[in-house]
Amino acid sequence: MRVTPAVVREEYEWIRERRSVVVPLVNDTRDHLGEQFDVDVAHISDTQYDETVAAVFADGDRAVNVATLSRLLRDLDVEGDYPGFVVDELLGRELAGMVAGDQPLRLLAEATFHVADVRTHGDADDAAGADDLDAALAAGAQTRLPGWPWQEQESPFRLEGE
Repeated sequence: MRVTPAVVREEYEWIRERRSVVVPLVNDTRDHLGEQFDVDVAHISDTQYDETVAAVFADGDRAVNVATLSRLLRDLDVEGDYPGFVVDELLGRELAGMVAGDQPLRLLAEATFHVADVRTHGDADDAAGADDLDAALAAGAQTRLPGWPWQEQESPFRLEGE
């Protein structure tokens, strides 16, 4: 695989076009997690998703890595699927973390990837990594975007300057 600025641009456009799949998956995942934690979590919009993708790709170093992981997952298929299960999970988890940003959001997105992953399934003729790609994009975007009650307040652990 050769990754160039043109490839990164193509992947940016492809990921934005996935909004019709990813945004409903984000909202389904938020609903599920909200039930688990007994909180109301705001849904995201197509516009918020597009803005998240734009922010991720505005960081050139992050953009090349996100584009590369996306391309790998789009094409990843292992005969019999199961032997490739570990690698598509690894790549998906990593992509979710990259989309979410720095710690602690990165770790939250990696954990959320597994929740989103069990909530989506590709078509029979899709590559094995395709549903992991959608789950990674959903987990990363949902973690990065506001809507969780804990994101709406200052951390009680924040120290004021002396």
